[in-house]
Amino acid sequence: MKKILSIALVAILLTGCGSNGLKEGTYEGSAIDTYGGEENTATARVTIDAEGKITDVYLDTTYTKDGVETTKKTLGDEYGMKVGNSDYGQAEYEWYEQVEALEQAVIDNQGIEFLNVDEDGYTDAVSTCTIQVSALYEALEDALSKAK
Repeated sequence: MKKILSIALVAILLTGCGSNGLKEGTYEGSAIDTYGGEENTATARVTIDAEGKITDVYLDTTYTKDGVETTKKTLGDEYGMKVGNSDYGQAEYEWYEQVEALEQAVIDNQGIEFLNVDEDGYTDAVSTCTIQVSALYEALEDALSKAK
C-alpha cells in the first residue's frame, strides 16, 4: 500500500500542474474580432496559481471611437450599449459589466468549457452577458493553451 501511495505522490509532483493541467503563471492570448464589420483585437490575460487554479481573468477588445483608438473597457459607460447611455443603447448592462461577469464565470468554472458558444458567437452560460463572445472565447482559448 505504501508503494502505491509513493508512486501516486511522485506522479503528482512530477506533473507540476493542478488538477486542470494548468501551469502557474500569467498567460496572454488574442484573437481577431470582426463584430460590426470592423477588425479589432480581443485580448485575454489569465493568471494561474501554484495549484493550477485560475485566479484572475482580464478580457478587453480594442475599439476606435471618434477616430481615437482605445478599448471597450477603457470607454466604460461611454461605449454606449446600455439603455440610457446613448441613442443606440439597448442592453441592460454595459459592455464592461458583461465582460466582468464573463471573467468571473471563467474563474468560478475554472475554464471555458461551460460557455457553449453558438454559431453566431453568443453564449447563454452567463446570464448577464448578451454580447457576442466568440473572439473573447478564442483569446481565452489561446491564453489557456499556453498555460498547459
